[in-house]
Amino acid sequence: MSRSIAVIVLAAGEGSRFRQVAGPDKDKLLADCTGRDGAVRSVIEQVLVNLPASLDKRVLVTTEARPQAMRMAQAYGCDVVSIESTGMGDSIAAGVAACADADGWLIVLGDMPFILPSSIERVVAAMTDDAVSVPVLGDEFGHPVGFGRGFGAQLQALTGDRGARPLFAQGRVVEVAVDDPGVLWDIDVPESLVFPHS
Repeated sequence: MSRSIAVIVLAAGEGSRFRQVAGPDKDKLLADCTGRDGAVRSVIEQVLVNLPASLDKRVLVTTEARPQAMRMAQAYGCDVVSIESTGMGDSIAAGVAACADADGWLIVLGDMPFILPSSIERVVAAMTDDAVSVPVLGDEFGHPVGFGRGFGAQLQALTGDRGARPLFAQGRVVEVAVDDPGVLWDIDVPESLVFPHS
């Protein structure tokens, strides 16, 4: 039986730490970064490129202030959900509500451009209705995080800046061991746009 897993790309946050360093008009999601494939793309495009083709139900959650991110998402087959809030909880709730009939939801952060597609596929493969599936590098939880169908109501009830981490305590957590530092690497300052190649 084929499962319908929806990808929720969170791209509503303001990136205030990045702007403090780079300048108030600099949007980290549109900053150029060199992907692990060597190609230079914007941060949000790298995130979209890394999504496995098998995940074709895609929703990008952002604010009206990001028309370029919206156009980019549509070019990569995403539905766009525009919200007023920049809070992570609000973003997750809006994204899940937009595809509430999915069999599960993969929460992808729009500022994590260096996750290997194979890591994403492994997290998705480990998803079950009653579990949270999370990549682990060493002993650290990373992203993206998969939530089974049983978490739909709780995900849609999230509000404000609180993410979904509290839900880990309410179900089974399946740890997916990966050898991929990209699962921990987010862009919060300009220096982090360069990924250390091993």
